[in-house]
Amino acid sequence: MSKPPIIKTNVAVFIITGLIALIATPMWAVSYGFDAVEIAVTVALFFFTGMSITAGYHRLWAHKAFEAHPVVRLTLAIGGAMTLQNSILHWCSDHREHHKHVDHEEKDPYSAKKGLWYSHIGWMVREYNSNPYKAYENCKDLKKDKIVMWQHNYYLPIVLAANFGLTGILGWLNGDVLSMMLLAGVFRLAAVHHVTFFINSLAHYWGSQPYTDKNTARDNGVLAFFTFGEGYHNYHHIFEYDYRNGIQWWQYDPTKWLIYGLSRVGLTKNLRRCPEERIEKAKLQMQLLRAQKEFTKYPNAEALLEKLHAEYEAMSKKLVEYYAARRECFKQRSEELKQGIERLEMDYKLKEVKLAFKLQREKWQAIVTMSPAMA
Repeated sequence: MSKPPIIKTNVAVFIITGLIALIATPMWAVSYGFDAVEIAVTVALFFFTGMSITAGYHRLWAHKAFEAHPVVRLTLAIGGAMTLQNSILHWCSDHREHHKHVDHEEKDPYSAKKGLWYSHIGWMVREYNSNPYKAYENCKDLKKDKIVMWQHNYYLPIVLAANFGLTGILGWLNGDVLSMMLLAGVFRLAAVHHVTFFINSLAHYWGSQPYTDKNTARDNGVLAFFTFGEGYHNYHHIFEYDYRNGIQWWQYDPTKWLIYGLSRVGLTKNLRRCPEERIEKAKLQMQLLRAQKEFTKYPNAEALLEKLHAEYEAMSKKLVEYYAARRECFKQRSEELKQGIERLEMDYKLKEVKLAFKLQREKWQAIVTMSPAMA
């Protein structure tokens, strides 16, 4: 069976930018050097264009995880074009198919099941995907977005003006056009390419699966550092509409911080978050599955599994009770229906239920992590 035809433009872009980034840029650095302004602009554009993909293409347009002011949307559309990763409409069409058919070797445009190389860059060098969805029927909402369609219809002029025009002007202002375009233009472009491509490749191979094992997506804090927070990919693939990928305050997710920060000044709104109860339930289910698999290896498996399931049922019950009590408490607070002693009683009740939930969670963690020989 013959392979699909090569996409010559894509291959040329990857080869030329790759060679310049790996060979020409280091040679220039050794021969002439780069000044502080050129380095600062490169870092700034790296984050700006990279997060135009993660915050704009991905979380805003592909998943509708939040809403943004037209100024923000226009800025992210231009920044996204500077990465040469195709138009918003085309990118989101591919990505929605990826989530709909994740890991399917034919229907997922960049299925990890077809190998690390394929999911990283190989899927873009040949015409593998000539499916009907390229009519963008899965993006009818985006076809009504004026900014999306403006960027789609004028993609090439925007790419050229934003990349060469911006870096050229900045280089002229700094006194060296070629040096600025080399570092902040081409080198930055190649770097953004591969760190964002890691999300499709390494994030499906390397890391943990705390929320689901129904697909290859992984959570990986190291990858999150290099991918603007997108490395918490296992979470994303089960709760894709959440504007966060790193849900803990300490998890490195600058895309989340950008979106939230803009909301504080009125430039983004309706930030969608998965309810904590659903997150806890997903984690609990995965812990049960792993413990079941481990406990079946031992002679006393029947007794272990009986105890495990009893604790699982108790844990599930306490989890439901705790979140129900918390919802009721928050509801009463928001409606200001309880005052004085009634408010104190309600808070005390919540603390009681929360303590019971924590104690049960400790018992659960003890059983799923214990050595079966000690049972």
